[in-house]
Amino acid sequence: MKKVSVMVAAILGLALSVGANAQVSKKDQEFLNKAAVGGLYEVEAGRLAQEKANSSDVKAFGEMLVKDHSSANDELKALATSKSAVLPSELPAEKKNRLAKVAEAKHFDKEFIREVGIDDHRKDIKLFEKASKNADDPQIKAFAAKTLPALVNHREHAQDLQRSLGK
Repeated sequence: MKKVSVMVAAILGLALSVGANAQVSKKDQEFLNKAAVGGLYEVEAGRLAQEKANSSDVKAFGEMLVKDHSSANDELKALATSKSAVLPSELPAEKKNRLAKVAEAKHFDKEFIREVGIDDHRKDIKLFEKASKNADDPQIKAFAAKTLPALVNHREHAQDLQRSLGK
């Protein structure tokens, strides 16, 4: 009887520890990491635009990026926490260098809109479209689907700004 009780306790303990340590799939963790870095980058880029842009429209676009991506970042952090997933908390050197390059551009407004508003959002849209269809975790899939329209809106807004600034 004592052996059975010990065995049952061991099995229950193992089952509980497996449930407590359940992690997202590798694919979903990669999405979470890329989404976190992208979100941090967009907030920093938005702040940069608010500081350096000559055009009030580009400054307003930067403000929109900060607001929208800060909100999405908060949702992403809460989602990751609920999944016991760890997110990057700072930008990698590659992203910092990209921002520095944009910051030093001779024609900041045009470069910012092209690099951050259009090119980066195009990549983000692909990432979020893929996750909204293929993520293993339904909550991660839902987050990607919910966030996607804002990314599309940012890219379209940037394309409008690019036309008004003259490529």
